[in-house]
Amino acid sequence: MSVAARVKLVEALYDQLEKEIAEFQLQSKLGCVANCGKCCNNPDIDASPLEFLPWAFHLYLKGEAEAMLEQLHTTAAFTKCFIYQPFSESEADKGRCSDYKHRGLICRLFGYGAAQDKHGQLRLVTCKIIKEGQNDAFNKTSIALNNGLPVPIFTDYYMNLSQIDFQLGNVVVPINKALKLALEEVLQYYAYRPFPEGHIDKE
Repeated sequence: MSVAARVKLVEALYDQLEKEIAEFQLQSKLGCVANCGKCCNNPDIDASPLEFLPWAFHLYLKGEAEAMLEQLHTTAAFTKCFIYQPFSESEADKGRCSDYKHRGLICRLFGYGAAQDKHGQLRLVTCKIIKEGQNDAFNKTSIALNNGLPVPIFTDYYMNLSQIDFQLGNVVVPINKALKLALEEVLQYYAYRPFPEGHIDKE
């Protein structure tokens, strides 16, 4: 399957997820704090290359993929997400994603997705800031999850992702390595192929 075709399928999965998250937010009243980048500033985020394939393809269409890959290689010791932009060095936990539209699956699910515990109960996977700062809504949502409240499930979405590309979807690595592998996949694919017809970058 071509890179463009896989990107289209990943983006369709993300569109479905965004609709589920919007409904979940409406019902739960939970939401991220404005300008909070604490989870993005975490050095221990893992991801699969496939979830960043749309990001890599977007950069390729703009003619920026090779330069970005070089930046990632020259900052190999950089452990926090490379595309996260803190507002300042003194307030590293406040910032934004530099390419929010093309963020990965883990970035989309965290805070608004659930996982099953060892007892089969659904638990919202979210941060301490939401748990403590929105405690009443969090507690009500935690109860509602196991009483039928619709919520995106981590395992379901990652399983659907891996069905698009089993190899790229099942590799779980530190997030910056996932970014590099996604870029390498796109660049290697188009190394001896023409520029994808019908694709014009809109940004």
